[in-house]
Amino acid sequence: MKRIIDTIAGEISGVLAQIDEKEATQLADVLQNAKRIFIAGTGRSGLVGKVFAMRLMHSEYPVYVVGETITPSIETGDVLLTISGSGSTGTLVQYAKKAREIDAKVALVTTNKDSVIGEFSECTVVIPAATKKRLATEPETIQPLGSQFDQAAHLLLDAIVVYLLEQQPEGKSHKSLNQKHANLE
Repeated sequence: MKRIIDTIAGEISGVLAQIDEKEATQLADVLQNAKRIFIAGTGRSGLVGKVFAMRLMHSEYPVYVVGETITPSIETGDVLLTISGSGSTGTLVQYAKKAREIDAKVALVTTNKDSVIGEFSECTVVIPAATKKRLATEPETIQPLGSQFDQAAHLLLDAIVVYLLEQQPEGKSHKSLNQKHANLE
């Protein structure tokens, strides 16, 4: 077990070390300047998106998860953040097209900058991780399917939350975020 844990930790560290800092900072800036943030992903990437949305909510950003019953219409000035390893997931392509028609910004976290969604995106962060497709250009991994991408996306998006909190003049503390944490538990 220790070997497996150490191998996975090493894989993720290697992937995260290759993320372009300028791309990640640009995504943080786009999110910081958005009127509202809409997050979309499918499968495990969608779950990573929900985790990120929760932390943005704790940080007092106006955020919604696409597909939830309480999610309003996207509008001009809003940002749609899509999380897709391939960058070509059918439903997410449709969301990106619709967002652009409405003149909302589209951002993408992916392994494939030249993907279909990438064509609609003003901001793309490439995570050079393995996906379920196991392309020759992807790194080796002992993990199944797109686990390496999803884990790296989660950690990248958590780093973006920390960056956003550091940019706020008053500085958010653990205590202030905890005040937004669910209390019906």
